[in-house]
Amino acid sequence: MAVIIVLVAFVPSILYLIWIRNTERFSREPYGRLLRVFFFGAIVSVFIAIVFELILTIAFSQNIERVYQYLGENPSLPTIVLACVIAPFVEEAAKGLGALKARKFLTELENGIVYGAAVGLGFAATENLLYENAALIEGGAQAFIATAVIRSISSALLHATSSAVMGLGIARKTLRMGGWGMYYLAAVAMHSLFNFAASFGVLYEGEVGEIAYTIGLAAALMIVFVGVSAMRSKIRALDRGHVRKARKIV
Repeated sequence: MAVIIVLVAFVPSILYLIWIRNTERFSREPYGRLLRVFFFGAIVSVFIAIVFELILTIAFSQNIERVYQYLGENPSLPTIVLACVIAPFVEEAAKGLGALKARKFLTELENGIVYGAAVGLGFAATENLLYENAALIEGGAQAFIATAVIRSISSALLHATSSAVMGLGIARKTLRMGGWGMYYLAAVAMHSLFNFAASFGVLYEGEVGEIAYTIGLAAALMIVFVGVSAMRSKIRALDRGHVRKARKIV
């Protein structure tokens, strides 16, 4: 059973990695390099994120009364802060380290996108493993299947696209074409918006009923769809530019 749980968590991310890697037609990245970055995200980035999220969550909890004074007593506030502030900032930085580790391979801008997606998919695989295992323990097989399906088509691709944005910024910095700060903030904003949508059902069920979950899921999937489409379009556009240059040289 343990093997099945691991496969359910990791196989979708690996298939997405192949799909994104093959979006580039000219000078595709070797699978060996991509898998090293993938497992950096799955192990190192996840460990860093867990440690820093725990530290920041404890620090936030210790100051919760002061925060309530400024923002009002809202029982959903800790959820909002953790999901929409702490997690995006910490996780995008942790995943960015994986893209940074691959900077010697970033000879083209699209490489940054692909390696960024790789580390994000590795991170998503381990995160999905943890969530899906918890769902199995708490809710049985039905909860496990539902969690696996939803997270495979939402969270996995969200992590891929947000860290791909960060990877593009690191590639630009590596190739001396600009900084990466705005790309990090863009990745955080995308991640934060997705997490808010994904948390919408929990936060607003009391106000709009169970339809809040449907609204949140639809919004989260839309964010993912737009992000993935933009990511692959950017890869193709940059790749075509290199093909045109190569033809002119010939």
